[in-house]
Amino acid sequence: MENLTPTKIESLIYLIRGHKVMLDSDLAELYKVTTGRLNEQVKRNIDRFPSDFMFQISEKEFAELHSLIGNEGEKWGGRRKPPLVFTECGVAMLSSVLSSSRAIQVNISIMRTFIKMRSFLAMESGLAERVGRLERGTNQLFKAVFERLDSLEDTLPTYPKDRKRIGIHNKKD
Repeated sequence: MENLTPTKIESLIYLIRGHKVMLDSDLAELYKVTTGRLNEQVKRNIDRFPSDFMFQISEKEFAELHSLIGNEGEKWGGRRKPPLVFTECGVAMLSSVLSSSRAIQVNISIMRTFIKMRSFLAMESGLAERVGRLERGTNQLFKAVFERLDSLEDTLPTYPKDRKRIGIHNKKD
C-alpha cells in the first residue's frame, strides 16, 4: 500500500458527536473509487450501516469541519451537501460492500490504526491514574511531615527574649 501509513490514516480521523469518524470522500480516495461510487454501494446496502456505523453530519458540523481542514484537496465545484461519516464499525462494514482487494487491504490498515489509537488512549489513561496515585501519596506524605513539624514546634521549649546568652556573640551597638 503506497503512502498508507498509520500517521496518514490518523490525520483522516475526526472526532464528531463523540465518535472517531472518517469522511466518505477520504475513504473513497483511499479505496481509489469515487465518492459517488462509495456512497452508492453504501445506499444499496443501507441495512449494514445503522446510525452508530455511519451518519450524515449536519450543515453546522460540516462548516466546522470545513474550517478545520480548509479547501485542501477540494475538487472542482466542491461538495453540495454534508458528507457521510463512518465510525470504526462502519469502516469495517465497508469491506463487505467494497470487495476489491484494495478495499480489503485499506480496511486492514485502518483497523490497525484504530486499534493503535485505542491502545495509546488506554496507556494514557493508565499513566494518568498512576500519576494521580503518586500525587495522592505525595500529598499524604507531606501532610504527615507538616503535622509532625507542627507537633514538634508545640513541644519545643520557649525562652525569654532577654535571657543571657553564652558563647561568642557579635555585639550590636
